[in-house]
Amino acid sequence: MEGIEALMRHVYIFPVIGLALGMIFAAVAHLLGIFLPRDLTAICVMIAIYWVCGINHIDGLADFGDGVTAHGSIEKKIRAMKDVNLGSGGAVFVIVVLLALFSAIRSMDHGVLPLALIVSEISAKQSMLAFAAFTEPLHSGLGQIMIDRTGKREFVIALVISSIASALILKTTGLIMVVVSILSALYLARVSGRNFGGGSGDGIGASNEIGRVVALCAALVLGVRGWTVL
Repeated sequence: MEGIEALMRHVYIFPVIGLALGMIFAAVAHLLGIFLPRDLTAICVMIAIYWVCGINHIDGLADFGDGVTAHGSIEKKIRAMKDVNLGSGGAVFVIVVLLALFSAIRSMDHGVLPLALIVSEISAKQSMLAFAAFTEPLHSGLGQIMIDRTGKREFVIALVISSIASALILKTTGLIMVVVSILSALYLARVSGRNFGGGSGDGIGASNEIGRVVALCAALVLGVRGWTVL
């Protein structure tokens, strides 16, 4: 807990963590893309992501999906979110996000995929901070600690770091990737408040997973072409 508390006092460095993680995944994508077809490269990159990052965030996405899709009162929705069993709502959320992640990685040119992966991880971490900064804690736990420690100041400091790093990597497209991931997190914060009365660690995890995917999809829509992008 001492280590977690120390990290949460400096949550603005999350984009730097995303940068480091993105560089690992970029190296995996670049090396495997030389020898493997796109489908296998995409699968291997996804394995690398969840091997290195763990499944806590995608587990949060599943719990968040179970809670959001549950019918009834806020209390019933919270119980569904806390239930350790996977429901149909959570399963659909996870399947859609994983399919979107696979499709985005598989569809991207080998030359630009490593750069997009770096920016998408920066965007994912900025998404977590956006969710935490613009919601109120629902209950005690790790999510509550992050939400309490993430104010507007920390969010802005992290945003400056994210924007500079992303612009250096993918220019205007990099900035747009960060922006759309933040918008997705703000929408999740609104959904979380409406369904649960506040935010939790599950919402933070969901914002990470969805933020990564929407950032990659934004890069695809904008038609990235390496260093010449926009």
